[in-house]
Amino acid sequence: MQLTELLAVLDAKLEPARFKDYAPNGLQVEGRSEVRKIVTGVTASQALIDAAIAAQADAIVVHHGYFWKNEAAPIVGIKRQRIASLLQHGISLLAYHLPLDAHPELGNNAQLARQLGIANPQPTATEPLLWQGDWGQGTAADFAAQLASRLGRTPLLLGNAQRRARHIAWCTGGAQGYFEQAIALGVDVFISGEVSEQNLHLAEETGVVFLAAGHHATERYGVKALGEWLATECALNVQFIDLYNPV
Repeated sequence: MQLTELLAVLDAKLEPARFKDYAPNGLQVEGRSEVRKIVTGVTASQALIDAAIAAQADAIVVHHGYFWKNEAAPIVGIKRQRIASLLQHGISLLAYHLPLDAHPELGNNAQLARQLGIANPQPTATEPLLWQGDWGQGTAADFAAQLASRLGRTPLLLGNAQRRARHIAWCTGGAQGYFEQAIALGVDVFISGEVSEQNLHLAEETGVVFLAAGHHATERYGVKALGEWLATECALNVQFIDLYNPV
């Protein structure tokens, strides 16, 4: 497949033009024109690039790419090394941030619900990146245990572990700022990847349990699902590489 064709397929599926994002979505570094093998991963770190080089990939597709708002523009230091490695080996870098959070089928939020067995998952009416659904199989402690088993990372639980976990809200990654919106929905448990100091007090004072499950851990499944979809739809050789990240 040609790189231009791959971009057209991903644009049609993820609709990045609909999002006002913190970084450019789509092609960030251009490599060779023909794409036969793709490596997918969460973040375009040097370790992922090195793994893609070893795998003889033509392109890397990630959730966290480069050129974020407010980062320094000069291509020096670590940024220079990463981009130099891509260019030297003719590997394209494609990144999809909010489009991959929000997608109703392949997105991080949709895929996390699938991993955790949450029923009726859907975005909320007020914030499309904040999702809600039903579980109702036990307490918040039970839900946290299932989360740990499925994600391979023990979450930090704030609040009453014995609260019944009937209605769940979540947003993957660094979305602890949505906690108050989740509380207003009347949920029992809120999940995000990261946590802030004030979240403890809100959990204790409102009775809504906060589960900090890890930024990386909650955002592995969208890009993995996207790669599997590409492999099926475009007959491409796609390899998901999940590098350890405890954060």
